[in-house]
Amino acid sequence: MATLYELNADNPQPRNIEKIIKALKQGAIMLYPTDTVYAIGCDMNVKSAVERVRALKRLSNDKPLTFLCSSLSHISEYAVVNDIAYRIMKRLIPGPYTFLLPTTKLVPKLVMSPKRKTTGIRVPDQNVCQALLQSLENPIISTSAHIIDEFGEFPSENWEKFRLFDQFDKQVDIIIDDYTNPGFDVSTIIDFSTNKPSIVRQGLGWKEVNNWFNFD
Repeated sequence: MATLYELNADNPQPRNIEKIIKALKQGAIMLYPTDTVYAIGCDMNVKSAVERVRALKRLSNDKPLTFLCSSLSHISEYAVVNDIAYRIMKRLIPGPYTFLLPTTKLVPKLVMSPKRKTTGIRVPDQNVCQALLQSLENPIISTSAHIIDEFGEFPSENWEKFRLFDQFDKQVDIIIDDYTNPGFDVSTIIDFSTNKPSIVRQGLGWKEVNNWFNFD
């Protein structure tokens, strides 16, 4: 049975954050809220935990995993950010955007795309995520926990959070509840791994991005 941590959405309690961080460093995986959807995550640098996340989500090793960073400067440690990408990302961070970028040597092979050697990185606009990232000082894996229905969509009922809690209670070590309703809109994915940036997936904020930077 997972340990439930109830956190204040605006000011997450430092004592509970410390307990969660200690568990993550020891290989725990968690169900936690982000600024898009509830996610399954762990310390990116703990191989055994990343393997558990892959197994839980049934993701083969050739499927890259997205991870969270605390800031643009934090991203630059794990990805190659050219001038065009930097200019766009600086305006969008933090927010509901995933950036596909070439990796640096700090990204474990178990996380990146083995063929393209790229990775997806986000800087969330969410207080619990930021508190965890700043305390852990490592990226956190972020893969959607929501169940897609028969029509290929996320369910939209508020009680979906509690269904997720029940579903993952015996599969994760930590469940975080910040008393906010889970989101059901995915992030917009912007590919910066080629010479011409492009929007790969239209999610939250994609219209604003396209208007600002004209990706057509």
